[in-house]
Amino acid sequence: MAEATPSRMTGGLVDEPKVLIVGLGLIGGSLAAALRAAGFGQGGHPGTIVACDPSADEIARGIDMGLIDSGATQLASLVEGASLIVLAVPVLAMQSVMSELAALLPEAQVSGGAPQVVVTDVGSTKAAVRDCALRAFGRLPSGLVLGHPIAGSEKSGVSAANPRLYVDHKVILTPTSETSPGALARVTALWRACGAEVLEMDVARHDQVLARTSHLPHLLAFSLVDTLARQDERLEIFRYAAGGFRDFTRIAGSDPVMWRDIFTANREAVLTALNDFEAGLARLKLAVERGDSDAMLAIFDRASHARHYFDSLLNQTSYQAEYQMQQQGKLTFRAAPGGRVAGRIRVPGDKSISHRSIMLGALAEGVTEVKGFLEGEDSLATLQAFREMGVAIEGPHQGRVIVHGVGMHGLKAPAGPLYVGNAGTAMRLFAGLLAGQAFDSELIGDASLTKRPMGRVADPLRLMGAKIDTAEGGRPPLKIHGRQPLKGIDYDMPMASAQVKSCLLLAGLYAEGETRVREPAPTRDHTERMLAGFGYEVHREGDTCWLRGGGKLTAAPIDVPSDISSATFFLVAAAITPGSNLTLEHVGINPTRIGVINILKLMGADLWLANEQEVGGEPVADLHIRYAPLKGIDIPLDQVPLAIDEFPALFIAAANATGVTRLRGAEELRVKESDRIQAMADGLAAIGVTHTVVEDGIDIVGAGDREIAYGGGRIDSLGDHRIAMSFVVAALRAGEEIVIDDCANVATSFPGFTELARTVGLMVNEERGGSAS
Repeated sequence: MAEATPSRMTGGLVDEPKVLIVGLGLIGGSLAAALRAAGFGQGGHPGTIVACDPSADEIARGIDMGLIDSGATQLASLVEGASLIVLAVPVLAMQSVMSELAALLPEAQVSGGAPQVVVTDVGSTKAAVRDCALRAFGRLPSGLVLGHPIAGSEKSGVSAANPRLYVDHKVILTPTSETSPGALARVTALWRACGAEVLEMDVARHDQVLARTSHLPHLLAFSLVDTLARQDERLEIFRYAAGGFRDFTRIAGSDPVMWRDIFTANREAVLTALNDFEAGLARLKLAVERGDSDAMLAIFDRASHARHYFDSLLNQTSYQAEYQMQQQGKLTFRAAPGGRVAGRIRVPGDKSISHRSIMLGALAEGVTEVKGFLEGEDSLATLQAFREMGVAIEGPHQGRVIVHGVGMHGLKAPAGPLYVGNAGTAMRLFAGLLAGQAFDSELIGDASLTKRPMGRVADPLRLMGAKIDTAEGGRPPLKIHGRQPLKGIDYDMPMASAQVKSCLLLAGLYAEGETRVREPAPTRDHTERMLAGFGYEVHREGDTCWLRGGGKLTAAPIDVPSDISSATFFLVAAAITPGSNLTLEHVGINPTRIGVINILKLMGADLWLANEQEVGGEPVADLHIRYAPLKGIDIPLDQVPLAIDEFPALFIAAANATGVTRLRGAEELRVKESDRIQAMADGLAAIGVTHTVVEDGIDIVGAGDREIAYGGGRIDSLGDHRIAMSFVVAALRAGEEIVIDDCANVATSFPGFTELARTVGLMVNEERGGSAS
């Protein structure tokens, strides 16, 4: 028999001639109500809803409420003609219902033939339901799709049916290898018609996740209320309990019989979750007994930020850019042509220094206070990772973070993989730091980071004795095996990279002997400076830096300067726009980072420094820039590593200069968040800028003194924050609007970019879900 055509949704309706709901309680009744609200079986739309329930009164009530067309207390009279059957009975009743159903369905349905009748369920434990099916049918029928709507209420019965119970709630389907794709499509359509978000998960994973996120909280709520209810002074306790107690214990008012069945059916997963909770509770009890304030703070702070993260997922707001893109859709920038750039601003803190301040502060002995911390997605990912490893961290609050260091050997094994979002710096530096720990760890990132090469750090770390597994092509995730004795090495870096150098120096802290790193060209030296600031001796001679393992770090205050990479977008904006006059305050001018300043000056920019000083070992200054015509240059090779992150914006400067700007020796740009040479070339082509791409660089023909330098167009940023911000700047000299897609990752390095850009005169708006803001 050919498989029936999969169900489809048409205007929110489901194409099923007859839906049979077995169990007309809250869940089954709400499903019927949701289908009715979507128009199923109404207004000329074909289809009927019938129900089976042991209570004739519930059947009658469902008919009176208009939720079902008919029903009965016996299943046999209802199965014929049903195209989709939903089992909404308690898990412990599932065996008898499935056994009865197996005798009523066509033989082809039971024997594994193509399904005409699709069967699904709503049970909150899937292994138990799967096992019932195996016993009842002798196999898993191809038309069986196990499912679980994550929705409910303390109310029960069909009278509590709510047509919006499933709207914006998740339904998890757990198809097996035997499940027919057509059957899966029909059940998916059913739940989407009710307004639910449909996800897929394997059976074992579902039961583990639900044991922790649903079953365990209910178990604890029942236990707490029962414990307090047994106290002699229980009336006083309940009388003075505040709202928090009410909110936490609300779920203890749920159906006791249903939860007894759930705990019985999912016993093993619930016990595992309970064991984990008891271990965590024991740690907290010990911290309270000892008066260990740092341990308590670490637990509370980690929990607090985890709760905020949970809120961000529920509210579809960004905590880390990857989840923002998943939950909200891709962010678009619309940059209008024209405008000028003027004012006095301070851009966010330096991302590189922010990363390192948390890392070294966590490994130090004592408390490190950080000011000017960049509250961007990348830096927050680093901060959260150290919380996962047991470090107590207060903040961030208005750029202030307090890190309670645990010492060189005080980190603890995280409960799972460490997610670093889009932060390539974090992943590469973490690799070195974690290689010396006494526990295994895994580093994962977002879709963009997962494409970036990590062999450049994994290979030299292996030479030091580290054991690291990577995905195909040396890409993330990185699985780092702890407890490996490390030995110092002499390493000649094949290409200039501050991330590789810093990774090896951090691993060298845990290595026997000296770790020496030789770089082919100068790279940023934030790690060396900060190590010295924390009292760790680091040596430098010519192109080589080295340190000896086995020392310790002592906490020290850190004042993070403004990020010159973030300042670059505004430097270029002022440099290319007639009438501009801009001051950027407190910008880091580390000698290994000022390539962009040197290059812009060589191009003729009217740029000078004022108020130069040193803060926490890092030089800072106010940068003043006014418009002046730019000229094309051959970018000096010795400046390339000093401006490696700033080239996307410098490409825009080149597009507005007189003559040709040539870049060579910039292979590193091809392995950033995107292939930045090709991504920028594609964007320049879209707006009509003449250019020639070579393997290690690009030639860009500038527009000279033309009032309109190029046209508008649509740019794919490829999820690369610097590509996105560069083309916003380009709009200042464009003839038409420039639209930049896939911009959510701008939050990784420059939160509030568009707002600050509008403050100084750029005309840019954000668009998400079709609405601009």
